[in-house]
Amino acid sequence: MTPATARPGDVGLAMPVTDRVLARRLADRMQVVERTLAGHVQSRAPFVTDAASHLMEAGGKRFRPLLVLLAAEAGTHPDSDDVITAACVVELTHLASLYHDDVMDEAALRRGAESANARWDNHVAILTGDFLFSKSSELTAELGADAVRIQARTFTRLVEGQIQETVKPGADDDPLEHYLDVIAGKTGSLIATSARYGARFGGATTQVEEALTAYGDIVGTAFQLSDDILDVVSDSGESGKTPGTDLREGVPTLPVLMAQASLRPEDGRLLQLLDSDLSDDGLHAEALRLLRAHPAMDRARAYVVARAQEAKGLLTALPVGPVREALENFADLVATRTT
Repeated sequence: MTPATARPGDVGLAMPVTDRVLARRLADRMQVVERTLAGHVQSRAPFVTDAASHLMEAGGKRFRPLLVLLAAEAGTHPDSDDVITAACVVELTHLASLYHDDVMDEAALRRGAESANARWDNHVAILTGDFLFSKSSELTAELGADAVRIQARTFTRLVEGQIQETVKPGADDDPLEHYLDVIAGKTGSLIATSARYGARFGGATTQVEEALTAYGDIVGTAFQLSDDILDVVSDSGESGKTPGTDLREGVPTLPVLMAQASLRPEDGRLLQLLDSDLSDDGLHAEALRLLRAHPAMDRARAYVVARAQEAKGLLTALPVGPVREALENFADLVATRTT
């Protein structure tokens, strides 16, 4: 059969899957995940159900549950019910973290819809996030003690990353290393667990499970870092996002931190702007122009490409075939989307 990419109508395929049979199987399984998720956010209180369903119904890539399903394909029983349960665990955990993130960021929008804190208030958003975390914990308990231990460690890393994000690095700390540690905790940890759960509950070998876990940690972090680059270089007409949003909000990102670490004497004006209030449109445009022309952009791209290649190298633990190809293609996508 000639390989083909998943059709636009396929459900939740956030990764480039070129094998038609695998793409269709994953799409069908994602439909099961969607239906199951809808049931897990139900509460005996209608208001709680409404609040808990809010962000899930707004959409999203569902990359984490898809990775669970794809990693399970590397095992002997990918159709196990535990794989679906694990996929729901990671997505509920991710959704819960978004409710809390939006409160911390005072965000008004999420996935093109009102954030929960904007629609209701901070208290409702925080408690809804707690409700989703508790539902995720209930499901994890169904997977056994090892899964509970893995989830607890993942949650620890995730929350540590969120806390670290609110604290500036100390005088003796490397700001870039601090930032990379934040991203690894906030983003990499749950994606790594997604791959681990899929491999484990799909019946993969221990060697494959460990390789996929490491792959998820690296490629998940690299995906976030590629977003940093796109925030600087993207055109609003192509991406649908306003370029330089992080820059305007004073959020440290990979290109900014690499530019700030530069010792070039000609960078004085850029460094001055990066340390100032960029809410003014003129100053923001100037900073964006100077940053786009800075060698830090190429260094940031090279870093992400290197991380993607590192992730691909781990996949030699899997046999050559559609599953490995899909994972390699996703790592390639992470690298190429920064250009």
